[in-house]
Amino acid sequence: MASANLNIMIKAARKAGRSLVKDFREVENLQVSAKGAGDFVSRADREAERIIKEDLRTARPNYGWLGEETGEEAGEDPTRRWIVDPLDGTTNFLHGLPHWAVSIALEHKGEIVAAVVFDAAKDELFTAEKGAGAYMNDQRLRVSGRGKMIESIFATGVPFAGRPTLPATLKDLARLMPLTAGVRRWGAAALDLAYVAAGRYDGYWERGISTWDIAAGVLLVREAGGFVEPLRGDGPAQDSPAIIAANATIWDNFAKVIREA
Repeated sequence: MASANLNIMIKAARKAGRSLVKDFREVENLQVSAKGAGDFVSRADREAERIIKEDLRTARPNYGWLGEETGEEAGEDPTRRWIVDPLDGTTNFLHGLPHWAVSIALEHKGEIVAAVVFDAAKDELFTAEKGAGAYMNDQRLRVSGRGKMIESIFATGVPFAGRPTLPATLKDLARLMPLTAGVRRWGAAALDLAYVAAGRYDGYWERGISTWDIAAGVLLVREAGGFVEPLRGDGPAQDSPAIIAANATIWDNFAKVIREA
């Protein structure tokens, strides 16, 4: 049985998802003008965040807020905050690729306690609560049981547009790819983590990410029996600029390869 907070999150994610699906259908008509399409998607992104913020702040006005589009706002309750990415996978959305999601997490005293990642284009709703397991459309999720690197598929984000993490990521790929069944780069961190939770990917790592990209996914993986840690150092994974996640069986070998640098 979902908590009141999780039900509020699901309702907001579905509402924003409906708005984004409607806008997504219009994207194809805007491909003739890169600027026009980009501006349109920015508006769609901001509108989705407005919808989510209105729903969450109405239901829990004293909680804090961290959103990709509207930044951070303190709440009367300093122990709780919503962490929201209204459209993870914006570039996919802009290009008409149906692989993007709404991501909402609830943090309590520095720990993620509830999570929703909604892939509206495929109607896949990933949810988790601390201690209560992870689900996709009410089906219990478990990370994969694969223990051999050569049979495993991994996901990452390859930096673009001259981002400074590109050299390190290329070195990661050079070390990892010969040892695996493949690496995927699908452009939506929230879904990468959801797919690890669902056993579709065996592991995931990424450098240069933001809290709103990964906060919900971190809980999904943990509640599905996987491990998530900062790539370097300690502290909450959702606050790290680089993370690594995997099933428990493959964790040691995978983490060793990625952390070798």
